[in-house]
Amino acid sequence: MLILGVDIGGSGIKGAVVDTVTGELVTERHRIETPQPATPEAVAAILAQLVIHFNWSGLVGCGFPAAIQHGMPRTAANISPSFIGTNIDKLFSEATKCSCYTLNDADAAGMAEMHFGEGAGQSGVVLLITIGTGLGTVFFTDGKLLPNTELGHMYLKNGKKAEHYASDSVRKTEDLRWKRWGKRFNAYLTEMEKLFWPDLIILGGGASKHFDKFKGKITVEAPVKPAAFLNQAGIVGAALYAQSKNSFSDN
Repeated sequence: MLILGVDIGGSGIKGAVVDTVTGELVTERHRIETPQPATPEAVAAILAQLVIHFNWSGLVGCGFPAAIQHGMPRTAANISPSFIGTNIDKLFSEATKCSCYTLNDADAAGMAEMHFGEGAGQSGVVLLITIGTGLGTVFFTDGKLLPNTELGHMYLKNGKKAEHYASDSVRKTEDLRWKRWGKRFNAYLTEMEKLFWPDLIILGGGASKHFDKFKGKITVEAPVKPAAFLNQAGIVGAALYAQSKNSFSDN
């Protein structure tokens, strides 16, 4: 099935048509700068431009930088606070004249990884952590998503918020060597394991590309693997989500 997947970020809005059977992009990605300020109406207008660019009239899935509950953002990260409480599924659908379904952007990336990446076929509890400006978390149990977890904000034993101590942006800002940063990140993983006992931990985001440089500092019992998907994960996962929501609504 072909679905337009869109990854809405604070600096850019990227889209491509996705084959949800294979997970492959069947078009080139197209990127448009995120409007500033990123108000609901302005972002909806950019989404409409993407639909026109691809001459699209089918389903649209959108990964969005916020906790999404029943089509409404409950938080606002790198977007206008006026998004909170807005029915963006309805707004985006009306702006594009397409059926649009929206989910948290980290959850979208997780769905791609579970379907086509390291999580494919994995039962039990899978924790995916995106390591970037912050620490994004995604949980799956027997392949089912628990949406909108924000466990990069948890506090560690040292009293610091996890993403203020062990994110990739902190590594860069404090100019930490990979092994020293790896010890910090391992402290976070250790706390997560004590709380949730995942069967598999998958690491995504920019730092995951350098897994070999810090994996020696990881001591948790669960297997830890770098994600297979890179920058197209959010687009693919958003398309998969739209397909699942549309199938559910058809039943």
